[in-house]
Amino acid sequence: MEPPLLQSYGPLDGWHILLVIGGLSIGFFLYQVRKATRLVMIGAPDDRFGSWGARLREFIIGWLGQKHVLRERVVGTMHVLMFWGFLMLASDMFDLVTANAFSDRILPDALFGPWNGMVELGYTMAFIGCVPALVRRVAFAPEKLKNASQLEGNVILLLIIFITTTSFIVEASHDPSSKWEPIGHWVASMGPTEGTVIAAYWIHILSICVFLVLIPLSKHMHLVMAVPNVFFHDIEAKGKMRPLAVGDDGKAVPLKDLDIDTFGVSTYTQYTWRQLIDGWSCTSCGRCQDVCPAYASGKGLNPMQVILDVRDYANEHAPLLLAGEQPGETMMERITDEAVWACTTCNACVDVCPLYIEHVPKLTDLRRNAMMETMEYPEELNTAMGNIESASNPYGFGAHERADWAADLDVKVGEPAEYIYFVGCAASFDARNQKVARATISLLKQAGLDVGILGMQEGCSGDPARRAGNEYLFQMLAETNIKTFQELGVKRIIASCPHCFHTLGKEYGDYGGDELEVFHHSEILAKLQEEGKLPQIEKEKNGRSVTFHDPCYLGRIGGVIDEPRSVIGGVDVETENHGRDSFCCGAGGARMWMEEAPDKRVNVIRAAELAETGCDTVAVGCPFCSIMVNDGLNAVGAEMEVMDVAELLWEQIVAKDKEIQEQIAQS
Repeated sequence: MEPPLLQSYGPLDGWHILLVIGGLSIGFFLYQVRKATRLVMIGAPDDRFGSWGARLREFIIGWLGQKHVLRERVVGTMHVLMFWGFLMLASDMFDLVTANAFSDRILPDALFGPWNGMVELGYTMAFIGCVPALVRRVAFAPEKLKNASQLEGNVILLLIIFITTTSFIVEASHDPSSKWEPIGHWVASMGPTEGTVIAAYWIHILSICVFLVLIPLSKHMHLVMAVPNVFFHDIEAKGKMRPLAVGDDGKAVPLKDLDIDTFGVSTYTQYTWRQLIDGWSCTSCGRCQDVCPAYASGKGLNPMQVILDVRDYANEHAPLLLAGEQPGETMMERITDEAVWACTTCNACVDVCPLYIEHVPKLTDLRRNAMMETMEYPEELNTAMGNIESASNPYGFGAHERADWAADLDVKVGEPAEYIYFVGCAASFDARNQKVARATISLLKQAGLDVGILGMQEGCSGDPARRAGNEYLFQMLAETNIKTFQELGVKRIIASCPHCFHTLGKEYGDYGGDELEVFHHSEILAKLQEEGKLPQIEKEKNGRSVTFHDPCYLGRIGGVIDEPRSVIGGVDVETENHGRDSFCCGAGGARMWMEEAPDKRVNVIRAAELAETGCDTVAVGCPFCSIMVNDGLNAVGAEMEVMDVAELLWEQIVAKDKEIQEQIAQS
């Protein structure tokens, strides 16, 4: 039969109809994409144009390979089938809009069969992925999908069903090969009438045109914006914050040379263009919402809504923004201060996002403005910030007390050593965590390491100040500590606090600490065990049954997951959320120093999960986690002991020594 496109329909030819509906839909699509692009490009500059090889590799794995999507096996498989299916079937448009001229006259004969096979496979995969997805959304929709985008999502899925099913009918009129196009061949065997084929063709074309119109008006704009969003993702260390200003050398501008008028973000255009793309890349899948500890505890933060707020703000204020004017509404007012200050900066939202959306920086940038410019921040932070500024620790103790915990341990203080144990504020001044510091130093000395501490020369790493938005104070601390390191020739640092581990190892490089090698104490202890310089923990673990709580800044952000488990001889029972998927204790993002309503405590949620393991001991690798988990366990009435991995290893050594001494005494 003659292709539907070449037939006449009353006074109009098929070409005329295609040009009208195709032109209108494509024109509308391009207009909306241009508008969104303009709203993105008025953002602040952001140099994301280096490391092309690394970007391309991650783009292939993350976008083409759908790495993050497949972390949810069932739902991820549905999406991947539709995604890969559309990639394969897209070239069919060459035939649909040329009345088969592409395949008949342009495509080499040798590729005709394989190309048709690829196209049919694409339609089939998209159909197979689409049907269960629609059934799920209509009949078994999880709560997170019952939002404003549910209807548009259902409509899009219906359009995909129309597009895929009609394709097989259109294909049946082209004498499909039983080898390369088995479904089309099967449909052809049913003898569809010419009228059926014509109707299928125009339903197919109309569905595609409606699809084009809906894309820029819905969450499906991610089909366009995901490509630059993934390609230009942040390739710096996970969770790393950026300096206030960067010089020509790529390093932070020193405080003495700093000359900037504003701090952080208050207006839409102060976000960078890459941060703004996020708003049009979000699929409203709810993955970030699912893993957010603040959202789970009932606080006013939904990371997905933060991203949508940025996009909605742009669309609502588009005339003003595109005219170069600033709306009266600030970004803090749109996102709300409650949401901004609820974040623990655990980066679970960033880690789980399939489109590399960067939620946390949007909140910390708002904190910077609130802390250093508008002075509108939680009052309880005044105590911690004041103590850090005056005493270089949030507790307010004098620097002369920093090494008191080590007075009887015969350890170098303020002297050059191969390794410097950066104790951190908690282990220096908190009585419970001082035991961790003692165990760590005892183990390192037992293994024969040349190790020392800085004593009163050590200052806060600056993590609480930086996550709270006090970037100026953080940089002051960083520059002071780096000067101390340089004066003592410090090259290798061991930290038992994951926040210090991250800040010193991943962020101090911007301020002159490029040559520092920073290790978490679990990494060093595991290495010493491998070398036979420290014993392995026996399977019995001194009669303890042990689970492990992964600190966010150690596991998910730091990538240190196996080492702490190795130190304690393995975990008897893992929690439901562990490793990079661990659930936050609630202390990060300076939340340790903020008030929390009793019915909205993150640590209680985590403690309940730990208690479900039935173990009697929770191993940790972070001083803040130790405090928060212990408090949470008390709140849920669970009789579990919280111990650092270093304490568990040292406990075994002490027990063995005691056993040996008893045997000697008896002989």
